[in-house]
Amino acid sequence: MKKKKKAKLIVATHKQYDRIPSNNLYLPIQVGAELNKGKDLGYQKDNVGDNISDKNDRYSELTALYWAWKHVDAEYIGLVHYRRHFGGKNYHHGKDRLSWVITKDELEPMLDNYDVILPKKRRYYIETLYSHYEHTHYSNQLDVTFDIIKEKYPEYADTYEKVINKTSGYMFNMVIMRKDLLDAYCTWLFDILFELEKRLGTQNLDAFQQRFYGRVSEIIFNVWLEKQFEDGVIDKKRVSELPVVYLEEINFSKKLVAFLMAKFLGRKYQHSF
Repeated sequence: MKKKKKAKLIVATHKQYDRIPSNNLYLPIQVGAELNKGKDLGYQKDNVGDNISDKNDRYSELTALYWAWKHVDAEYIGLVHYRRHFGGKNYHHGKDRLSWVITKDELEPMLDNYDVILPKKRRYYIETLYSHYEHTHYSNQLDVTFDIIKEKYPEYADTYEKVINKTSGYMFNMVIMRKDLLDAYCTWLFDILFELEKRLGTQNLDAFQQRFYGRVSEIIFNVWLEKQFEDGVIDKKRVSELPVVYLEEINFSKKLVAFLMAKFLGRKYQHSF
């Protein structure tokens, strides 16, 4: 009997990228392959087998998560982005940011002690998760999501209200989880998102704002996780956080200005940072 791989991290990418980690812990996935059939990046495509590749313009990296959920056979499965990764022991050591990314030899021993590995929490300080979403995107998307949760998973309603009023959370849809936990999460998540899509469609939004299904999932992942803590399904002692490595430079001044303009002037985000 073939032994399962200990871990596999899916790297969601829509373009060829020369800074994807080369060791076999990582599997780059060409997202939105169904929408770009003439485009071949040389990576595993997300439109093979059971997939939601044709939703990539709305679901973003979640089409890679769905593909991994259905097709990857490993004890632990993770999702990262071509430009965002988990940091390892060399984080912030040296100029080559790719060397900061966690390696297979660093990660796999951790998995004996942890069931879930997350990026460091993002803290908004002057915003709650709900108010930040309201200022940068469209709050009705979260409101309808909450309606669906109350209908389909009423036991999560109180947890949702608690989480949405926090000023920090785990973002980017980055996670490494034990496979059975990922199964449970994805079953819950996609059930909610598919219903949300039935109710909201694309809302005639521009290409950037149309990707709100992926953004909603960033928020409600925190709801699902908190509920697992409350129910004793996941022990907080078996959860670890790692820093996020940005392989590309980020203009934090520009990001702060956009954040403040969204909060105080009502200007929605128009692109990623």
